[in-house]
Amino acid sequence: MKIRIDIRRKEGLSDPEGVTTQRALQNLGYDGVTATHFGRTIYLEMEGDDTGAATAEVEAMCRQLLANPVIEDFQIEVVG
Repeated sequence: MKIRIDIRRKEGLSDPEGVTTQRALQNLGYDGVTATHFGRTIYLEMEGDDTGAATAEVEAMCRQLLANPVIEDFQIEVVG
């Protein structure tokens, strides 16, 4: 099965890449851009058919390695 993990900064924390990109876009004339946020997406392929067990395992992976739970939130989705 395939699993997608979306990782992003927690709401309210500064996003330096996003702020810099927003300013650059506005300098290029894209004045309608009011906010830009950066994150990352990770795709995993896992064995088995038990989506509940896989989701729990991926959540543990995120908390231990893939995301920084102090400053990041993550969302897990089984996509195949």
